[in-house]
Amino acid sequence: MGLVLEDKWVWDSWSIDDQQGCHHLFYLQAHRSLGDPHLRHMNPSVGHAVSDDYRTWDVLPDALAPRRTPGWDDRTTWTGSVVEGPSGRYHLFYTGTSNVEDATVQRIGRADSDDLIQWERFGDDPLLEADPRWYEKYDGTNWHDEAFRDPWVVPDPDGNGWHMLITARSREGDAFSRGVVGYAWSPDLDTWEVRPPLSRPGKFGQLEVLQYVELDGVPHLVFSCAEGELHPDLHIAGQGGGVWLVPGETLLGPWNLNRARRVDHDSLYAARVITDGDGEQRLLGFSDEVDGEFVGELLDPVDIVLE
Repeated sequence: MGLVLEDKWVWDSWSIDDQQGCHHLFYLQAHRSLGDPHLRHMNPSVGHAVSDDYRTWDVLPDALAPRRTPGWDDRTTWTGSVVEGPSGRYHLFYTGTSNVEDATVQRIGRADSDDLIQWERFGDDPLLEADPRWYEKYDGTNWHDEAFRDPWVVPDPDGNGWHMLITARSREGDAFSRGVVGYAWSPDLDTWEVRPPLSRPGKFGQLEVLQYVELDGVPHLVFSCAEGELHPDLHIAGQGGGVWLVPGETLLGPWNLNRARRVDHDSLYAARVITDGDGEQRLLGFSDEVDGEFVGELLDPVDIVLE
């Protein structure tokens, strides 16, 4: 039954299959001994487990943790994605924050591996951060942090480099409408160019744990938004937080967030679409809250049913 750790909470996750078809899951984790689950965000590491069916997991050594020496990611290492590059090496793109900024500014970096087990950081500097031409920068007034995280990296379908979708916020609009699909492009996975967002502001404070996927041949954007970060209009309509799907035309949008529909599940959060053993596409994510209590356990794959 999912990934349940006796001594740790588990939340955001992302996966990749190795060349033998084994599913490698990377996930945020923090010790339950912290007591208050809200403290997990500032005490994370990136765990690693493998499975052949997305249901039974074997835990491996941790993949990544905050840098032990002063640096841009010495406070937290948060959500990302893993891709296999042209050379056959694996690249883990992840979010980092620093102690000197009290974790208020999010940046994106990379770690590399030959075997998905041993990871080495790619240099000492982040690869990219929010560009003030298009994205909100932290000023301590409009939002609680500078959102620029959860990188989802995919190759261009026509071979024109690589695309990165990013949890970001527009520099325009009211606080609970600024969530947008941030975007960057790279020719080689090493150098990145931040570009304008692929959506306009909608009714979400932020679009967490983004994923691009095709469902039955139709491009879709997957994201999560907590109830407390929804626009007031959605509260009035009785809408709760959770996982959302948006149909579109292409990977590069533009994505119309007004077309977003919520997945019909009470506790599922930070889910991404996987192809299950029977060939069906399902959502793999964690159980957030049940009856007001944080759960922090990875669920078995969930059928995609929209409200």
